[in-house]
Amino acid sequence: MNEGARVVIVGGGFGGLTAAKALRKSPARVTVVDRTNHHLFQPLLYQVAMAGLAPSEIASPIRGLLGRQPRCTVLLDDVTNVDFVAKRVELREGSPLEYDYLILAPGARTAYFGHDEWAHYAPGLKSLDDAVEIRRRVLLAFEAAEREADPAARAPFLNFIVIGGGPTGVEMAGAIAELAKWALSRDFKNVRPSEAHVLLVEGSPRVLNTFAEELSASAVKQLAELGVHVRTGTLVKNIGPEGVTLASGEVLAASTVLWAAGVSASPLLAALGIEVDRAGRAKVNPDCSLPGHPEVFVIGDAAFLLGEDGKPLPGVSPTAMQQARHVAHIIDQELRDRGKREPFRYVDKGSMATIGRSRAIAQVNKLHMSGLLAWLAWLVVHIWYLIGFRNRFMVMLDWGWSYFTYRRGARLITGGRLEAGAPELARSSKSLPPPDQSTQIKMQSGKT
Repeated sequence: MNEGARVVIVGGGFGGLTAAKALRKSPARVTVVDRTNHHLFQPLLYQVAMAGLAPSEIASPIRGLLGRQPRCTVLLDDVTNVDFVAKRVELREGSPLEYDYLILAPGARTAYFGHDEWAHYAPGLKSLDDAVEIRRRVLLAFEAAEREADPAARAPFLNFIVIGGGPTGVEMAGAIAELAKWALSRDFKNVRPSEAHVLLVEGSPRVLNTFAEELSASAVKQLAELGVHVRTGTLVKNIGPEGVTLASGEVLAASTVLWAAGVSASPLLAALGIEVDRAGRAKVNPDCSLPGHPEVFVIGDAAFLLGEDGKPLPGVSPTAMQQARHVAHIIDQELRDRGKREPFRYVDKGSMATIGRSRAIAQVNKLHMSGLLAWLAWLVVHIWYLIGFRNRFMVMLDWGWSYFTYRRGARLITGGRLEAGAPELARSSKSLPPPDQSTQIKMQSGKT
């Protein structure tokens, strides 16, 4: 038994945290390195962005989560390089870390498909900073609209465009509609909820294209019930301070544009010289190890691995957690001089997407659910996997309060992370040209 073995885990997300916990009975000494001090429950990040939950309710300090593991150390730092020959991880601030096993779980970031300049005008949703910034922009849009007496000049502030029809985009679009329709209707006197228009833009023929067609259609219907208009088969050409320009040349005037159209793996992998696919994911062996380096594993959003159906494994938290347990088992068995490596096999436990209050879709193999039943299933699953008893308790209280009172308790305008070069939604509405028939989001008549 190798009690002096050193395991370094890069990333404190679902993959990294699960791997560290799975190694709690291992004889190895584990070190977790992350650039933030908290583990983030990303499936509920949109709730922070839409003022439904406070950041502290979906995030927990990594040190607190791993504090009872005496052989586990947590470091707040950035990984700058990995010497795969010397088996050493170099950090921006701290001393290099020697390792016997290395688990790379750096996660993913928002991808703009070669148009990174769009990030100033259409923030993505991958971190707490992103969520707070989106919340700030959405609430400031309503504040700006409240000050504007001219209905034509007010319109762009109440136009919200979400680009990307995956689960994150659908969740954000539905949440904005709910926020305007119920939570903010009592707060503003000059702005009526009916004036707010939410448009969901998707480039492919349908939203939620990883779900069955009938569930995708159900999602569109449920979005429509909330007042969200959906445009599929629509490509974006440009995003700027005036709004969104479509590939057709049509301009949609909006001061709030949110991006949910794509992600790519952490740039760390390519920087380390690892072979990656077009999405920046490392191409790994069936056991999640790096080719040529059996002591190095890549898991989660950062790994490219085909499932038994020949398709790439989905970049979702269950994939990362299952891979983490598989890799931890391999390491533990090898340290105890027993067992042999088995290929990773992903167990698909289904997919869910929430659309709004009592609205969701769920797909578990051949079982399809939508509406209230799917929403209740989504609620139970997400609260169950939420880290920490206090977090579960507080989220249940907040959701219960919001459900029965139609109130949201985290409507705070804070941050300003992207102010340098970013559009300021609190600026005078005169800086946006009044929309005409070619620039308005044409939703009042029901046409999209």
